[in-house]
Amino acid sequence: MITRKLATISKFIIHKVGNKHNDTKNAFSDKEVHFDEESYDLMLPFLLRPFGTVVQSYRFNHHANVELNEINSYAKSIFTDDDAFVETSKNIVKHLFEQSDSAQIKTGDVLVALFEGIEYKEMVTNAIGIFKIESKTNFFQTYLEDNSYDVLVQQGISSKKVDKGCLILNQTDMEGNIILSVDNNSYDAQYWLDKFLNIKYADDMNNHTHNYLDMCSEFSTEILKTSFGEQERNIFLAKTIDYFKENETINVENFKEEVFKDENHIQLFEDFKKEYEEEQKVLLRNQFDLAEAVVKKDKKKIKTEIKLDTNIQIKLDIDAPDAAEEFLERGYDEEKKMYYYKVFFNAEG
Repeated sequence: MITRKLATISKFIIHKVGNKHNDTKNAFSDKEVHFDEESYDLMLPFLLRPFGTVVQSYRFNHHANVELNEINSYAKSIFTDDDAFVETSKNIVKHLFEQSDSAQIKTGDVLVALFEGIEYKEMVTNAIGIFKIESKTNFFQTYLEDNSYDVLVQQGISSKKVDKGCLILNQTDMEGNIILSVDNNSYDAQYWLDKFLNIKYADDMNNHTHNYLDMCSEFSTEILKTSFGEQERNIFLAKTIDYFKENETINVENFKEEVFKDENHIQLFEDFKKEYEEEQKVLLRNQFDLAEAVVKKDKKKIKTEIKLDTNIQIKLDIDAPDAAEEFLERGYDEEKKMYYYKVFFNAEG
């Protein structure tokens, strides 16, 4: 997460990127944009607002040597040479164009910016922003002609959100430059993250927390729901979130002892964990510090409804780990030949 209260745009340029599969070409600007006050005041928060809620960060990646990563090289050029901004921004667009290996990848405007005064974890630094605008919005433009007003439809960039964007901070740790990324059109996430930026998640508490929660979520759906039903799935998820809320350090052995009552479930969990690590090519730590912000964000993605084929839904509270176990009973009615849920309560809310 960044803070933008001190942030300014010191350099800014717009290019257009094509797609080699449909014969659309790149179009380049030769000069930087010089904003008027109104457009500057709208552009600055438009570009930086999405990064105010990003909790996970990335680092540059390369199969041979990270110094050979193209965007890493271009970023260093901009950070070290003020005069290199325009030409380097063109190279960034050319590199983006080369990654358009599918006709489904959209053309669009590419905005490249150099920011000053970005605050990240109590550090103030400059940063390079690369943004791709793929979607245009229709809007009405009124105009006066022959003493009467008329209207026409024009297309423009919506000021609500960027389609794709990354922020490369001029700040490094043991893994390299700190990078934040957003993607609101994630149908082609591999194109943006893996091919264009070639970045990987940082090996930190944010990533460890996210990976473990993601694995637990997958286990709840693929194993518990399939074999034992939605109630077991939701009980497990609620207990998982409760454990993560109550502990600053996650110990996997302790987690299993608190969350599972059945030894068979523990074995299923351990087997699934190994499969997950192999398929996702990640290493899940046996102990790691908790990232509270990641828990809050990932918790919102967890669905806790029990959807029945009789057009009835039961919504469970993810923050009440004992409720589904104590006040929800699952059974089978021999007369109707149907499953049922019995819900206990004192009063209707």
